[in-house]
Amino acid sequence: MDNLNPRYARHYSLEGFGKEGQEKLTKAKVLVIGAGGLGCPALQYLAAAGVGTIGIADADTVSITNLQRQVLFGTDDIGKPKAEVAARRLRNLNPGIEIVTYNTVVTNANAWDIIEEYDVVIDCTDNFASRYTINDACVLLDKPLVFAAIYQYEGQVAVFNVADENGNKTSYRHLFPEPPDPMEVADCNEAGVLGVLPGVIGTLQATEAIKLITGIGEVLANRLLTINLLTYDTFVIDIGGQAAIEDKSPADRAAFEAMDYEWLCGSAVANVGTLEAGIFKERVDDEDTLVIDVREAGELPTADFDNVNIPLSDLNNGIPDIRERNIILFCQSGKRSLKAGQLLSEHFGATKNISHLKGGIIALHENSHE
Repeated sequence: MDNLNPRYARHYSLEGFGKEGQEKLTKAKVLVIGAGGLGCPALQYLAAAGVGTIGIADADTVSITNLQRQVLFGTDDIGKPKAEVAARRLRNLNPGIEIVTYNTVVTNANAWDIIEEYDVVIDCTDNFASRYTINDACVLLDKPLVFAAIYQYEGQVAVFNVADENGNKTSYRHLFPEPPDPMEVADCNEAGVLGVLPGVIGTLQATEAIKLITGIGEVLANRLLTINLLTYDTFVIDIGGQAAIEDKSPADRAAFEAMDYEWLCGSAVANVGTLEAGIFKERVDDEDTLVIDVREAGELPTADFDNVNIPLSDLNNGIPDIRERNIILFCQSGKRSLKAGQLLSEHFGATKNISHLKGGIIALHENSHE
């Protein structure tokens, strides 16, 4: 193997891949947005495969609940930035590649400048606002996008913005022309997820990226792969292109950066503030503040601060009299509290200051363990 890196010996000897495929990987730049359950395995296999430049974008820190599935992290990493911990592990795995970190949430304010530097983008996020943001940036910049999503025991993978044999391209907006109601979509905090599932699906995302870069095989362009790990039922469905949905996409960079994706995806409500865990803990003891738990009675974990329990189901039947000027709402993951905030805002108008805990009491408990 003269002049060949022995690290990639099995690639060199792989029929249809060889030295040419490895050289393509070495020259490639891949951005992974989200270093969580999906991002961890995707990053590991991309680094091991020898992708020349890997970008990691994530603003989160490691929490104890991550360790069941986010295998780049260990107990000693709790409280540390995910992007930095992941970068350190990947540099140790393969010192011959370049790792670039972005300790930030990718939004329409920074997505353009970040994404335009890369050849392939892998979306490992877990919320609709991020998915639409990343998708629209990739469409405008003409970047291939490898998408995935997981739920309990089932995962999905698709490749967007890549032409199929007929020259057709689809995007995430063809799969979801309209954002689903966030109140009706369970997330991992509420529904749970089998720890190995993101390992399987994230590895498939890395596989699709490698196929895109090297030109081997047939990528999931305009198709959605769904696999259930309990039954191994596997389906591949075609994603039909609908030209009409493109009218709802931003036409250029200015329109993209002017779009409010949080509002589009229902994760923001007018006149309802959003409190991060740290700010929430500072405000729960304020005078003239009522803290309301909108979960059903008996839901765990319990709160270790003063609050009253008024389930969202009761608020739907009528708004009680509330004396306090400030109202802070919380639930399990932040969805029901946002809906409750909308109801209270519509009822009280500007007479009350209403806010809710982002990420719910689960985020609060994770913050307390960091």
